[in-house]
Amino acid sequence: MPLSAKVLMIDDDADCRASVRHLLESTGYTVVEAECGKDGLRRMVEHRPDVILLDVMMECASEGYSVTQAIKHQDCFSDYRGIPVIMLSSIQESPDELFPMSPESELIRPDRYIPKPVDAGLLLGAIESVLAARKPPAV
Repeated sequence: MPLSAKVLMIDDDADCRASVRHLLESTGYTVVEAECGKDGLRRMVEHRPDVILLDVMMECASEGYSVTQAIKHQDCFSDYRGIPVIMLSSIQESPDELFPMSPESELIRPDRYIPKPVDAGLLLGAIESVLAARKPPAV
């Protein structure tokens, strides 16, 4: 597991960011934070993280879905499509569970979905898993 990996955490809850940052930094990860989707996309471009942790409900109730759609499908972010997205949300159902019949759910599907409150072992395992499966960026 690449413990020197850089994690971008996009969440408007300062307490959640602080607790996850503490957990990740104590495990050897570098953490970059953003309070909203717009700032998160900017920081993604600036810092090129290895993995993104993303809340769903921030400035609006579906902001995290919009950020995921931007990263995975908008041409202006095509260089960042390989970065795994792990959603952390107080919404207990994943996008696939919330929108089972919607063909658009593919547009907002993260690589992993973890409900809050976040289980530390589950989060660390998910990060390790997506990093191990990550394809190297195209050169």
